[in-house]
Amino acid sequence: MLKLLCVTAHPDDEAGCFGGILAKYSEAGVECSVLCLTGGERAANRNGIKPDEELKALRRKEFADSCHHLGVKHCEVFDYADGALDRENFHEVTGKLVHSIRSLRPHVIASFGAEGYVTAHPDHGMAGLFTSAAFQWAARKTRYAGQLEEGLKPWQAEKLYYVTTEFSLPERPAVSLAPVTARVDVAPYIARKIEAFAKHASQLPLLPIFENAQRQAGDHELFHLVATSEVTPMEMETDLFAGIRAL
Repeated sequence: MLKLLCVTAHPDDEAGCFGGILAKYSEAGVECSVLCLTGGERAANRNGIKPDEELKALRRKEFADSCHHLGVKHCEVFDYADGALDRENFHEVTGKLVHSIRSLRPHVIASFGAEGYVTAHPDHGMAGLFTSAAFQWAARKTRYAGQLEEGLKPWQAEKLYYVTTEFSLPERPAVSLAPVTARVDVAPYIARKIEAFAKHASQLPLLPIFENAQRQAGDHELFHLVATSEVTPMEMETDLFAGIRAL
């Protein structure tokens, strides 16, 4: 079975940034997983909830509901501090992702670029940096060798992608986005993507903004191919699993 792993920073990223591919590939029989690094407890939209821990609990449930709606088989929140991923221990966070990659054994991994995607959110950028290192290190016996002593085996995912786009948000800091190398048609899944975002009831004030951004994005989700397990010429793709066969 082919497997896809998306690594995000906050609950609702899975729908807003990756909802189309998650719905598309899960329906096609790909085993999809999402790892979210924070609980989103510092969100400006709080649904009347004041304590961070209460909001975090609510957002965990919303995240699970959204993932279920998108057909995701495995979803997990790591619970690092929202808004502070740039101050976390790089070796620790990356090691946790390496453990997950070795356990889940995905063929394709998708996350953010260091710029933080179109929103320029530092947490998004850090999620991409952690994921980039984990993609490389999960395959090496010399990295986190203690995991191998526990029974895990090195795992080399075949492709790493960053989500990207061709528009900017004037109200956000300027970003230098990765060029598009993959255009995945998600037209039949946009309604489900929006429905999944709406599962995040605490963030409903953002729904009109998200829907407007989706109109600008059109019928495709866009990605940049960052790394591959084997050296290959760069070509424009329409399928993140192009050239990959399940073993």
